[in-house]
Amino acid sequence: MTCNNHYDVTQWHTGNPYSDIGEVINSIIADIKSRQTQTDSNSGGKPGAVIAIPPGDYHLTSQVVIDISYLKIMGAGHGFTSSSIRFNAPENEWPNWHEIWPGGSRILVDIAARNGEEEHRGAAFYVARSGEPRVSSVEFSGFCIDGLHFVDDGLGHNDPENSYVNGKTGIYIATAQDSFRITGMGFVYLEHGVTIYNADALSVHDNFIAECGNCVELRGAGQASKITDNLMGAGYKGYTIYAQNFGGLLIAANNIFPRGKSSVHFSGVARSSITGNRFHSFYPGMVIFGENCTENLISANHLLRDREPWPPMQGYDNGLDDTFGIIHLNGDSNSVIGNHISESTDTPFITPPGARPVIIHVVTGRGNYVAGNHIVATRDAADVQNADAASCFTTQVGALLATDPRTALDVTAVLVAPAASQNTVLDSGSESQVILDKSVNAFRATPEPAQAF
Repeated sequence: MTCNNHYDVTQWHTGNPYSDIGEVINSIIADIKSRQTQTDSNSGGKPGAVIAIPPGDYHLTSQVVIDISYLKIMGAGHGFTSSSIRFNAPENEWPNWHEIWPGGSRILVDIAARNGEEEHRGAAFYVARSGEPRVSSVEFSGFCIDGLHFVDDGLGHNDPENSYVNGKTGIYIATAQDSFRITGMGFVYLEHGVTIYNADALSVHDNFIAECGNCVELRGAGQASKITDNLMGAGYKGYTIYAQNFGGLLIAANNIFPRGKSSVHFSGVARSSITGNRFHSFYPGMVIFGENCTENLISANHLLRDREPWPPMQGYDNGLDDTFGIIHLNGDSNSVIGNHISESTDTPFITPPGARPVIIHVVTGRGNYVAGNHIVATRDAADVQNADAASCFTTQVGALLATDPRTALDVTAVLVAPAASQNTVLDSGSESQVILDKSVNAFRATPEPAQAF
């Protein structure tokens, strides 16, 4: 018995998937809707379908519009490779490279939102449906969405491929939805990788989302979702993970690469967890809690903030200075417990000049609990400053492994600002490393070993 709910874009009778896969997938969705019309037939009715994308390069000139539930679009490989490394290498070297472009089941996004147009106009996949129930159980799995090129941002850098802007989005979900899954995907050279409004029971798992202006943005509001086990890194202008008005969000087991404006940025988020991640950044402001963040947990993460070692990107930053804090908190009753935080830079690169870098900065709020964090602050090893930048990989790995020789860097481990009170800071810095008003906050210093003579 054959199944008519399984489609292959290369076998469909309408359109050419290699010149416009968007037209093909839209035609398939129209076919699904024309056949699956009964909402309640023999305790079933609309099972949905699978759309398969075999390995290949597929241009997209028509936006895919999804307004049905139970749809899975699946490829045969996320196909990620670094476009940034290629575009920052001499073009005369490209003919000797084994590969030039990403591969796998790859969608080449040829549409973009023009100036003044709504952002979603530049999305390869646009999901929206009104009415009840919410659109549910749509899955994107195992293919690559490639924005191809960035464009000049008009800021005078004359460096378009490092601008992280192009008006392109991979997946844009505009209306409330339930139980969506984005797994095993590759996103590269998009201004926005994944933008989702009003998510519920969302899973963003095991993806490679890098060299995008922004990686994952959860906007509007949402609940009970997870961002787990991903490899991600945004550009210096955008968010790697952003969540707005969210409750019950789990961010765990991610490896976040440098260059994002932040690793995680919460705004109005409550009762959510950031646990067991590895964060690496070249700028302050790695984890930011904006206004009204309450009862969140930051625990058992490894955070490394050091200096950009690769010359092509050393002229860019996120605009924040070192007094902002690696962890920057606003809100009440948040917990920062048991994290390892490494700051490794050198005094000529600290901003403003002569400032004492801040590691954990409690800006506003009451009842926040900062305890048992291990802060290691050192100056750059000398060989990092003189690193050979012929290879991005070699340069970055060399910088990560350069731990000797090193000397201590004077930092403020925890700063509790005057606008924050009734907070507790335990074992997260010595007496000289923690700044707070002890008359309105509780403090216990980390014991200091005796000095060797």
